Amino acid sequence: MEDNLKNILINFKKTWIFVKEDKKYIILFLIFSLILCGISVITPLLSAKMLLYLTDGMFKELLTITIIVLIVELIRNIFNFLYNILFHKYTLKATSRIQVHIAKEAMKLETAELDNNSSGIFIDRINNDTKEIVNVFSNLGDGLIDVISNIGVLIAIYFINKIMFAYFLLILLIIFILEHIRMKKYFELDKERRKLSEKNTGLVSELIRGSRDIKSLNIENNFLKKAEKKLVESNNENYKMMKVNAKYTFLTGSIQDFSNLFLIMLGTYLCLKNYLSIANFVIIYMYKDRLLELLSYCSYLIELTKKFNVAATRVFEIIDDEKFKKEIFGNKILDKINGDFEFRDVSFSYNEDKVVLKNINFKIHANETVAFVGKSGSGKSTIFSLLNRLYSIDSGEILIDNININDLTKDSIRNNMSIITQNPYIFNFSIRDNLKLVKDDMTDEEMVEACKLACLHDFIMTLKDGYDTIVGEGGITLSGGQRQRLAIARALLKKTEIILFDEATSALDNETQASIQKAINNMKGEYTILIIAHRLSTVIDSDRIILIDDGKILDEGTHDELIKNNEFYKKLYEKELV
Repeated sequence: MEDNLKNILINFKKTWIFVKEDKKYIILFLIFSLILCGISVITPLLSAKMLLYLTDGMFKELLTITIIVLIVELIRNIFNFLYNILFHKYTLKATSRIQVHIAKEAMKLETAELDNNSSGIFIDRINNDTKEIVNVFSNLGDGLIDVISNIGVLIAIYFINKIMFAYFLLILLIIFILEHIRMKKYFELDKERRKLSEKNTGLVSELIRGSRDIKSLNIENNFLKKAEKKLVESNNENYKMMKVNAKYTFLTGSIQDFSNLFLIMLGTYLCLKNYLSIANFVIIYMYKDRLLELLSYCSYLIELTKKFNVAATRVFEIIDDEKFKKEIFGNKILDKINGDFEFRDVSFSYNEDKVVLKNINFKIHANETVAFVGKSGSGKSTIFSLLNRLYSIDSGEILIDNININDLTKDSIRNNMSIITQNPYIFNFSIRDNLKLVKDDMTDEEMVEACKLACLHDFIMTLKDGYDTIVGEGGITLSGGQRQRLAIARALLKKTEIILFDEATSALDNETQASIQKAINNMKGEYTILIIAHRLSTVIDSDRIILIDDGKILDEGTHDELIKNNEFYKKLYEKELV
């Protein structure tokens, strides 16, 4: 219990950083809550007076008190309206701030963490847990004031009649025990529900994003069966939670119903014995619902803080690097690199079962064009991922301009190189906005020049909205070749010293490939260009070709040198000609 409370306080302290900018709203929430709670204390007293005036035939006084009740209720409505407006404004601002921050932190995660975990884990925490964190700051003050005001009512009853006070304490104790059992069972089930919710979020994301392949493979039924099974499991957990709530709501409701009957009997007895006046009994009776609500408010506060604690813990697992590892970079800054780099005895594995690269060594000189060739799975793309620090090596050194890559800042590495992959991700923006991602201040002339060089401009001009055409999620409205050319244009706009082509022409037809090859040739001598080649014919003019197989460098040289001296390379090339 003590550890749990300590954890809640730690999470409150961490979260306060994100909401303190809106503390004026929290102060207003407290003020409005005090006013509304004061009204809720006064209203039963006024209602009791109305009943007494009515039964005593004091109609003039009844009219006066009725007008007062009307005024009080109007004030309540006004403050409720203002409270709701402030609440929505506050929650939107604070939620957005936390969501942006956790999204930023998620981008710092090691690529391996993203590979090994479902996207639903991160989506669910960004979308849902952040809202529960924000809600606690606006609702907690409100709930606390309700509890305090209702405790005040209980104290008032103590001074009116101690027997009635003892009776209400007994009822509250019984309901408290039932609520404690309910919440314990509820939150045990909630832990499992959240895990399933993360999986389902990832599954639904895959259903939507992979719908094209699902349709083309005609696997709708199989996929939906799998999805249905997961959704049913999640809904079953939700049902169990609702069943727990329903069961204990029925029990507490029944206890309250019987307590009302016993209250009337007890009050009647006390009035007959002159231990309680009718007026005071009417006041106590008007307050009974407020007293029974006391436990509801207490339960609500406990439930609110527990939900907050669970949500905050899940969010800070990402933010604080407690569960998911973050990328670590050095502090040496290189605004512009020359383009020399070297791999020294580099070994790497994605997991412990299989080593992908085995003590490889090679050196690239600035403005050199070097191709990496070999069978699929030999480790070519992994070299590019390591050079861009998407993964960290197991052993050895990677040097850029004779500086260990681990000592450089993230911007020094990634601002100075561009990777054009086999399947580049194109965002669901316009073509113009996809290009502006790499250079926000680009001019139209720069944009058109890059697209012309990437052999994309003529196609764009055939579109109704031209450069303002929305390309769909993942660039779905574009062909594979068009997506690659857009990625090439993006890299050209970035104007980095190192450009990495990871089989970037594999999805292009021969004519377009020739155009791209011409564009690459135009960049030779000005940039350090590395190319992973699917077709050897596209790299025969490279300054050097490095031959890789099974994570090892077998040989390197020009195309003519390798054809002459390396039988493995010769067979790869001749196989392509067949």
